[in-house]
Amino acid sequence: MSHEPESADDTSTGERIGTARISPSEAASPRWRRRKEARPGEIIAAALASFAERGFAGTRLDDIAARAGVTRGTLYLYFPNKEELFKAVVRETIVPILSEAETMAAEAEGPTAALLTKLILFFPDAVFGGPASAIPKLVISEAANFPDVAKFYLEEVILRGRRLVRSIIRRGIARGEFRAVDEEHAFYCVMAPMLLAALWQHSFRRYDETAMDPHALARVHVDLLLNGLVAEPSQQEGPQPRQGAASP
Repeated sequence: MSHEPESADDTSTGERIGTARISPSEAASPRWRRRKEARPGEIIAAALASFAERGFAGTRLDDIAARAGVTRGTLYLYFPNKEELFKAVVRETIVPILSEAETMAAEAEGPTAALLTKLILFFPDAVFGGPASAIPKLVISEAANFPDVAKFYLEEVILRGRRLVRSIIRRGIARGEFRAVDEEHAFYCVMAPMLLAALWQHSFRRYDETAMDPHALARVHVDLLLNGLVAEPSQQEGPQPRQGAASP
């Protein structure tokens, strides 16, 4: 009994789209060329939805291919394995958010407190409107079993975000707008509530009668954060020694 290989989607007798086969003349038409160009995006969207539902380990490439309406062979034409497909998902969903935040910071001219407020309030709209908010929980839960995926996310997302937040804190300190705090660890304080919101949304939210509102959380976080960071008028001239610190 003969078996047609999964990767034989483009053949001399036609091209398979899902379960249908089209003729070579149809495959050459603008409609099908557009279809080919859209496939990577369709596969990435299907992968994101599948990862959000089942996690990284629980998602099979067959599931993603079926969801995208292509064969597994077609999927392999664009992505050699599940790890590379996950990286594409991150680069298409999370990395553009970071890029926009970096542009926001680079173009800012006003007070640093206003910039930090804008950045924090930006994240709920950018992240929590779709399945992309599941990615942090997915990476955290799978990090020990898939170290390459964890290292990729650390380098492409976390370290980049850390540099951004640290630069904003440093800007505020240099301008005398923020107290002299440990900018390295201030990053974790700035981002922790947003990470909690992402984890909560994809774990306890379905069981919690009082659902967490990421937008409300961001507003409260800004209030608490800036009241801890903003320098008092007496500190505007520069960092002051902490009360009770020993004299040299």
